[in-house]
Amino acid sequence: MAAHPTLAEVQRSRVLVVGDAMLDRYWFGAVDRISPEAPVPVVRVNREEERLGGAANVALNVKTLGAQATLLTVVGDDEPARKLRQLLEQHGVTALLGSDPQLYTIVKLRVIGRSQQLIRIDFENQPDHEVLSGMLADYERVLPAHGAVLFSDYGKGGLTHIPRMIELARRANKPVLIDPKGSDYSRYAGATVITPNRAELAQVIGSWSSEAQLHERAQALREAHRLEALLLTRSEDGMSLFDATGHLQVPAQAREVFDVTGAGDTVIATLAAMLGAGLSLREAMPIANRAGGIVVGKFGTATVSYEELFA
Repeated sequence: MAAHPTLAEVQRSRVLVVGDAMLDRYWFGAVDRISPEAPVPVVRVNREEERLGGAANVALNVKTLGAQATLLTVVGDDEPARKLRQLLEQHGVTALLGSDPQLYTIVKLRVIGRSQQLIRIDFENQPDHEVLSGMLADYERVLPAHGAVLFSDYGKGGLTHIPRMIELARRANKPVLIDPKGSDYSRYAGATVITPNRAELAQVIGSWSSEAQLHERAQALREAHRLEALLLTRSEDGMSLFDATGHLQVPAQAREVFDVTGAGDTVIATLAAMLGAGLSLREAMPIANRAGGIVVGKFGTATVSYEELFA
């Protein structure tokens, strides 16, 4: 395959995204005064915006690249869930949304004044039960039609069933990509690649004092959990891929960094779309790195199109 896939090849790529979906709400306003009640700014809201967040943003990133995306997740029976459905439909993301009346659909509300985020308010609850287990049948049903499976774990309780899902995907010879959370990576055993950032990886292997130590620990972690690869995203230091043949590093795309929100989503979505189009991890990684470099130049959770990526 060529250095980068054709648009037709990307359009044939089908990615199944499983994980914690959320709704990103932005309230933009003018800040003219300080409240007489407390030393806080008063924001007069003049514009509201709603965007797909979490796993839904990952699926949107896959779709924007030109590939096909299916999102499998569980939401509440509430207004944000209806809004999520509507946005997914609007963007052409196929959605398999389980509904759980005991669940609040996760909403992250950001209040923006004078072009900066003043506060973020989160609406969510921790489910007291396995929310995704009821969707295992749906997962098994749609799995064969997809070229790659992407687990977007935000640690919100939606992915307790992940080992079984990984096992099914690997048995079907589908690459499995995981954006991990927490310190227990044993639940990701057998995945094709996991994509932690520096802080996430340090939670698991401890902070490293040298590149040599990082390489040694990363490879040990990879082997312990039977992972084909570990891709470390290192913001201004680019990315490092650790696999059976060793280590591959790509430098960051030097450009103005405006907002890193959602950059990890773009990176893993691009990787999945490229693997689904038949590229190897080592071929897909520089492309994902470029996508991450483009998206940090945009405000809020953003996406990258095929045209922007291969311009």
